[in-house]
Amino acid sequence: MPKSIFVDPSEVRKPQILKIKDIPVNQYTSDFAKELKTYGKEGLTRILYDMITIREFENMMNTFKIQGAWNGIEYNHKGPAHLSMGQEAAAVGQCVNLGIDDLIFGSHRSHGEILAKCLSAVEKLDEKQLETIMKEFLGGDTLRMAEKVTHSSVKDLAENFVLYGALGEIFARNAGFNRGLGGSMHAYFLPFGSMPNNAIVGGSADIATGAALFKRINSKNGIVISNVGDAALGCGPVWEAMCLASMDQYKTLWPKDGPHGAPPILFNFFNNFYGMGGQTNGETMGYQILARVGAGLNPDNLHSERVDGYNPLAVADAISRKKKILLEGNGPVLMDTITYRISGHSPSDASSYRTKEEIEAWQKADAIAEYSQYLVKNKVLSDSEIETMRASINKKLTDVAKLATNDAESPRATMAFIESVMFSNKKVEKMEDRKPDLLETGETNVRVKALKDKIRYAFDAEGKPVSKNKMFQYRDALFEAMFHRYTIDPTMAAWGEENRDWGGAFAVYRGLTEAIPYHRLFNSPISEGAIVGSGVGYAMAGGRAVVELMYCDFMGRAGDEIFNQASKWQSMSAGLLKMPLTIRVSVGNKYGAQHSQDWSAITAHIPGLKVMFPTTPYDAKGMLNLALRGTDPVVFFESQLLYDKGEQFEKAGVPEGYYEIPEGEPAIRKTGKDITIATIGATLYKALDAAKILETKYGLDAEIIDIRFINPLNYEKIIESVKKTGRLLLASDAVERGSFLHTIASNVTQLAFDYLDAPPAIVGSRNWITPAPECEEYFFPQAEWIIDAIHEKILPLKGHSPATVQTNLETLRKNRLGV
Repeated sequence: MPKSIFVDPSEVRKPQILKIKDIPVNQYTSDFAKELKTYGKEGLTRILYDMITIREFENMMNTFKIQGAWNGIEYNHKGPAHLSMGQEAAAVGQCVNLGIDDLIFGSHRSHGEILAKCLSAVEKLDEKQLETIMKEFLGGDTLRMAEKVTHSSVKDLAENFVLYGALGEIFARNAGFNRGLGGSMHAYFLPFGSMPNNAIVGGSADIATGAALFKRINSKNGIVISNVGDAALGCGPVWEAMCLASMDQYKTLWPKDGPHGAPPILFNFFNNFYGMGGQTNGETMGYQILARVGAGLNPDNLHSERVDGYNPLAVADAISRKKKILLEGNGPVLMDTITYRISGHSPSDASSYRTKEEIEAWQKADAIAEYSQYLVKNKVLSDSEIETMRASINKKLTDVAKLATNDAESPRATMAFIESVMFSNKKVEKMEDRKPDLLETGETNVRVKALKDKIRYAFDAEGKPVSKNKMFQYRDALFEAMFHRYTIDPTMAAWGEENRDWGGAFAVYRGLTEAIPYHRLFNSPISEGAIVGSGVGYAMAGGRAVVELMYCDFMGRAGDEIFNQASKWQSMSAGLLKMPLTIRVSVGNKYGAQHSQDWSAITAHIPGLKVMFPTTPYDAKGMLNLALRGTDPVVFFESQLLYDKGEQFEKAGVPEGYYEIPEGEPAIRKTGKDITIATIGATLYKALDAAKILETKYGLDAEIIDIRFINPLNYEKIIESVKKTGRLLLASDAVERGSFLHTIASNVTQLAFDYLDAPPAIVGSRNWITPAPECEEYFFPQAEWIIDAIHEKILPLKGHSPATVQTNLETLRKNRLGV
């Protein structure tokens, strides 16, 4: 904890009354002369044009879904169409005063948001910039489609590009913005500052916070907006993101001559008063006016404000004011932008939860109609000019839709392509070419110097164990990998609980506090979802992030961020995004049922994640080096049983210099000819104990394989071993039911069936809660269990008396009871 901040009991115990600052509600007053001076007639007209474009686009989508045809074009759209009709002013107004360096992460119903941001960018960029972007994007595939639609200028062509790119993406076309792999709820266009839109309600909040952290830590231009709905305020990641973005340390501890100040994040709530069919106003929430929640997060109320989202100029004004606050480092900001969706949640929603009178009242106040009348009243446009505009937009959309619905003109991505973008598989020394911010170098850092005197192999010349005080340990190996990459990659930042000052969990980061400035290594709130989610956003924005979950069990708190966000965005972007994110996960013991679980099987089940589990200091350093140079999301498991282990297998010890472990390759820890024992995690050392007993007592020569990589995994070494021994036992500390070991057993059975003398056997932890440490020997695999399982399921051992029951009947009994 930062010793520079003194918590004074005489101050914090002092009686007082908190007074909350005023929170503005709908304070914008129209002043046409001022608006005309600010935006000009062309700008005011463009706002209406973009609003109508969004309405027509979504009306088209709605009609395709309901009727299977629109404007004479037949098409059966099988995917979703979550509509935001009625919310156009809020989306367009938001983008009026944003540049392409300002990023928007979209909400659940995001068609309007992507179109608004992209059309705004088209207006702001010059023709040469637009031509370059369109020509370079996807090798010109989207541009070639846009060129087939009538256009009169580069900007008109760019508009075709945006409309086709978005619709092609929704209709899963190869020339869509992400080659159709993101689809309706995930469409976005990075070159214009339109960042990923999220199908998970509230899912963009912590990711956007990470992107804002990237901007602040690396001194980038612009702000970041997280758009979520009002119902998302009930989602934990949204609150966690706001807490992470509101930390005092940005202003109290981060260097004043560097990235001082809060990350430039604006949490915008498109408040349409419903979460699908639940009414937040008066039913599922209690805030009454959403803007008030900002008062609970910092003394500035997050500069929160309710804005009339039915007036695009009110939204534009608010964004302009809030952007100034954010760029000065005085954020974060919360906006409660009131709006209303006059359509259902989707075309299948008949809005039975709303009264006809309510919907009609909002239709009467329709933002497009009101703003049109405002422009007519002030002689910016005539009614006939607006109708001509509407007809022109409809014609353009019709031509785009003809292309996007045509299988011959707009083919879809191939199976091979989808497979090819699951991982980027790149190696990058540093994400940006500049000098890293450091407080110390390796020559001056106390821990780095101390490690030079450590003995890097676990045994001395006589084969006796080296004392722990003198021995280079697993935790030291992790430290060296982290320190190395910190000195190479200027964007690399790490955060989590107790990362700084305390030395990190289990002393892995001891010494980094002295070497790494606050903005590159910092303590986060106890917000596991936001810890991982912000790492996703940081990596997505162009940096390298290392985030830590102190216990594997806490993955449950970050489930969405690991399983739906980190794992999927590379492939959903068609490979346009990279995800250089390493999630360090410590697998515990001795802390009972909620702190001692191995959940590696869960990560193995999720496509898009690389999963590593080193068990030796040599591998810990080499595999973390590998993860920290890659561009894919890695879940990096570390067993707490191993942090003080020395290197027992590489006789030369752990090298001081840089090296990597070949990805996906298991390691043979002991050669043998009679049975293969393959392990994941700390059970390796129990297997080695078992191998000694098998050899001395039963004359059985076991080959021990440390699987160490869960995904990707090259099976060849395992298969070759099984071909030699004819027998396979697999063991790990994960509970047996659902263990990844079963997947390995299944694959080996298929790949080496003719060589097996018996089915593979699995030894895992009991299918129980993890008991108290005094009883852990009942729960975690022991050497005796491995021997008993061999005896009962693979090869009877002469004279062996099992200490545990490992029979097939016992397997049936346990499963019948669910244990």
